[in-house]
Amino acid sequence: MMLREKMFPCQSREAVVTIQFYRNGIMDGYLQHPRLAGREKVQSLSQMILLLNSLIDMEDCPNPSPSLVPVNEEKKEKTTVFRIQILFREHYTWQGRLIWQDTNQEIVFHSAIELIQLIDEILGE
Repeated sequence: MMLREKMFPCQSREAVVTIQFYRNGIMDGYLQHPRLAGREKVQSLSQMILLLNSLIDMEDCPNPSPSLVPVNEEKKEKTTVFRIQILFREHYTWQGRLIWQDTNQEIVFHSAIELIQLIDEILGE
């Protein structure tokens, strides 16, 4: 595999993650992405990251995709909704924005590890 010298933006790299339960990296939720036919169940932060990475591998930049709106379903507990925008992938990691829809806060992340830490901090509160 050859490394590219430049970073290439990919505006179509946005996923919506809805988390219904979270504790110590274990979650019950789902991920939506334009390349998925429906919602994909996610049960851990690592599973979410691996799924996102495989979806990014399928992208041909630039290739904008429609915005995703989380599907409302019967709420048993409070849900948390994040939009994850992966703007660049360089040196096998990601740079992008995490948008916490519940509070309309936007946080920039510089790596997949930082993304995991941000989500864990938010959900651990």
